[in-house]
Amino acid sequence: MTDDPAPDPAQAWRDFCGKLAVAGDIILAPDIPDDPIIRAEGFRYLSRLTKLALEQYVEASDPDFPFFYKLSHETAKIGADNPDNIYWNASIRGDCDYRITGRRGSMFYFSIVANAMRYHIDGSAHATGQLLDGDIEWGPDGEVEIIASCNPQPKNWLRLEPDASVIVLRQSALDRAQERGGEFRIERLNGPVVPSPLTAEKISAGLATSAQFVRGIASTFSDWTRLFREHPNHFAAIDQSMFQKGGGAKDIYYAHSYWRIGPDEAWVIEVTPPECYYWNFQLDNWWMESFDYRFRQVTVNKHSVKLENDGSARIICAARDPGVGNWIDTCGHSEGTALLRWAGASEHPLPRARIVKWEDICSTG
Repeated sequence: MTDDPAPDPAQAWRDFCGKLAVAGDIILAPDIPDDPIIRAEGFRYLSRLTKLALEQYVEASDPDFPFFYKLSHETAKIGADNPDNIYWNASIRGDCDYRITGRRGSMFYFSIVANAMRYHIDGSAHATGQLLDGDIEWGPDGEVEIIASCNPQPKNWLRLEPDASVIVLRQSALDRAQERGGEFRIERLNGPVVPSPLTAEKISAGLATSAQFVRGIASTFSDWTRLFREHPNHFAAIDQSMFQKGGGAKDIYYAHSYWRIGPDEAWVIEVTPPECYYWNFQLDNWWMESFDYRFRQVTVNKHSVKLENDGSARIICAARDPGVGNWIDTCGHSEGTALLRWAGASEHPLPRARIVKWEDICSTG
């Protein structure tokens, strides 16, 4: 009996490129709208997922020498990414111990979660432990030390389980223009002194997992969009366990929708926000990527909303600003997805939504 031959990086690269090519079939599925913008954004989506996958599974894949990287940001987005958030990820091993140090910024919300990430296998992310802002003992200047391990610690302990594979640090802003994120670093305790040289096995495994990630993410959220499309322009009640399986926070209620409007129409959404520490509404494209919030008005939150006299919020999604309510720019699209989050709320009202003619909005105000 002979040992299995060592992986061939050249063949691994060819396999990786071939699987990316096949992933293009997701974008060309017959039930996806034959719209030039949707198709173009779909292939950009695959390129963005590829960028994220290589960062996670090739560059940041060594759990002995972890560092924080962004798995979702302005130019690479997953699963209705929140424009108000900064997401930092670090790849770990659940059976090792880690120290996270840093200083808190001015963003109003902070959480850190350990997950067993299975996006590349079944599209899931199982939380093994979580610390919220109020659970953490901060220093007088916002400095902090957190220990992530399977063994309990006296304070600032992030619980790991043996299959934990990533730590996700999430910060949220109410006013993105004014609030700033903190700075954090992570290190393994009692690990090796220097990284090992790259091997054929490691690069081959990283490329294979990256290709699986791209296809898994694109397939998972395409299926979500198909589910939302069953109730167009309406916010239906959906089992929240589906979103938590995908990595959603347990203290957030996610109200997703699918929207479709004509050039002379607007989508009007009305809801009275409940008491909660945060909420936001955002428009996303077919692939559940937030529209470009750097340059367009595509989201509104608890801080920026203009409420009606009765305390309700009126959100108007349209191609141009009607001058009333809270305008959300459709950015040249005629259909896509949308999300309303209630964070820390004891009740979760679903909005009233309807399609109206543009001139009716302008005439009634």
